[in-house]
Amino acid sequence: MAENYNPDVLSCLANLSNDEVFTPPAIANQVLDLLPSSIWQDERATFLDPVSKTGVFLREIVKRLDQGLKKKIPDQGKRINHILVNQVFGLAITELTALMARRTLYCSKTANGKYSICEGFKDAQGHLRFMRTEHSWHEGRCVFCGANQQANDRGSELETHAYTFIHTHEPEELFNMRFDVIVGNPPYQISDGGAKASAAPIYQKFVGQGIKLAPRYLSMIIPSRWFAGGKGLDEFRAAMLGDHCISKLVDYPDQNECFPKIDLSGGICYFLWERDRSDQEKECEVTTVISGQRNVLKRPLKLFQLETFIRYNQAVPILEKVRKKQESSFSELVSSRKPFGFSTTKKGKENNFEGSIKMYGSTGTTYISPDEILTNQAWVTKFKVFIGMAYGERITKNFWVTGKSFLGRPKTCCTETYLVVGPFSSKRESENVMSYMRTRFFRFLVLLKKNTQHATQKVYELAPVQDFSRSWSDEDLYKKYKLNSREIGYIEEMVRPMEN
Repeated sequence: MAENYNPDVLSCLANLSNDEVFTPPAIANQVLDLLPSSIWQDERATFLDPVSKTGVFLREIVKRLDQGLKKKIPDQGKRINHILVNQVFGLAITELTALMARRTLYCSKTANGKYSICEGFKDAQGHLRFMRTEHSWHEGRCVFCGANQQANDRGSELETHAYTFIHTHEPEELFNMRFDVIVGNPPYQISDGGAKASAAPIYQKFVGQGIKLAPRYLSMIIPSRWFAGGKGLDEFRAAMLGDHCISKLVDYPDQNECFPKIDLSGGICYFLWERDRSDQEKECEVTTVISGQRNVLKRPLKLFQLETFIRYNQAVPILEKVRKKQESSFSELVSSRKPFGFSTTKKGKENNFEGSIKMYGSTGTTYISPDEILTNQAWVTKFKVFIGMAYGERITKNFWVTGKSFLGRPKTCCTETYLVVGPFSSKRESENVMSYMRTRFFRFLVLLKKNTQHATQKVYELAPVQDFSRSWSDEDLYKKYKLNSREIGYIEEMVRPMEN
């Protein structure tokens, strides 16, 4: 009956921002499901959410412990009191979220208030604390999180976004105890003072700090961009791919399946890190979720000595067949950013003039003098292929992956809006390259490294070079690499055709 409908308020809250995202109860429970079931019968197990916003993780932990400890502590009042006083702890990210999280956990914004369900606290914060922390500035940057001082140095009346958990060298002193389980959904990034509200990731610092505390289990929700890119994440990615303690990884290529209505290209993932896992256990249970369908495969996180993570399980046997031929990488034919030295703002004259070079840019074509070319002057007189440096499309399935390439004739160049493939000796060779770039096979291999809209040189690394004295079709490539019907079907499910 509609009159009996009692929605969970924590599933109805709007997010603070795309950086500080509230966790829906359903997702919080999926993360907690990664933990062994025996943990909920352990009256001595301790839990920490170091980035509490709504208090949803702690609430769901209490609910599970309440059920699991019924036999050991039959009286529910005593049981709840024991759990809240001895087992669950949290650090709020702001003063506002501290009040919200306490209301969720203790049913009162103060732990010792009249309506609190816990009788064991003498102070208002209980075990869900907010500690206002300031950034530690040095030469314009915070030494802990890397925040830009100009963008983040605030007055005492504003939130600092200096998150307590990562602004200390000794996180174990925050509660003067060790934890069996650390779980949470940390802030994702913070302004680094760059152009157009540029931001740097910080979620990796929470993961690192959590591992430093050496809990039995660590589980966090983080953006999936670390799989193949992300500003300053090379060291973090290498550490994650080489960490045998990561036993489970769940990946949502479309972040809206986890967090509706947030703008976070690249998807969301969460993982389970187990401190006591044997060194011999190298495989991780990888789950990919697309449109509600889960594909699960036990495999190493690091495959084929690649420095990136292959997120799609069904892609592994396909990539294995491609790598077996040991062909050169197509990325060797692709330019770096600004192939001719021009940013996106570079503009020439609107009309053609004698001796001019046609320049392709974000606003169309303009014309410049040959002496304006800053780099790769020799490419101007040759045939080549242009491809957009960014192509935005939802990362799920049945999409293009890249934009359409187009022929670059002699006496042409481009701004940073495009990358250059080539140059080549003839128009025919360039057209054959474009035929290859239009295939689903090629764009599928690009997809394996393209987690966001950006399509830099690196995203082409897994695509092999072909003999470009001839044109290519998907049928040619499927036959060359001996793909079976299941593998072909998966490629064609993930990537839609691109007409000529």
